[in-house]
Amino acid sequence: MENLGRILSEHPFLAGMSDDQLALLVGCASNVAFQPGEFIIREGQPADSFYFIRHGLVQIESHVPQSGPLIIRTRQAGEVLGWSWLVPPYRWHFDARACEATRAIAMDGKCLRQKCETDHDLGYEIMKRFSVIIAERLEATRLQLMDIYGNSASH
Repeated sequence: MENLGRILSEHPFLAGMSDDQLALLVGCASNVAFQPGEFIIREGQPADSFYFIRHGLVQIESHVPQSGPLIIRTRQAGEVLGWSWLVPPYRWHFDARACEATRAIAMDGKCLRQKCETDHDLGYEIMKRFSVIIAERLEATRLQLMDIYGNSASH
């Protein structure tokens, strides 16, 4: 079995974290694998984890009535999947499924929230990093909306 501490220390999201902080994260981590087409998260379900993608490709999608799934974004190796574990009521807002064989490190959100409550330095470090992800995703959504509605307004 691969060393989770080493794997976590090599993930771009965690670059620069102290060895002590990484050791705390290892206690909430587990290796997971998903087959092509397998759902990783489902909209409306409890968001009790997030994922550091190691290999593979994941599509984030939303179900559109009468149309089926609408692919919103993809995530690949080196990226993080999911931030709903961090914000009450801890429910997923989208579906995510593996497009190809995917390996990831699953992080137990409840475990990590408890560790962040106990170690505020860890909590602050996690919040800083997830704030960047949330801001990037909001900006991507803004650009997507401008593309959709900007184009329809000119017709």
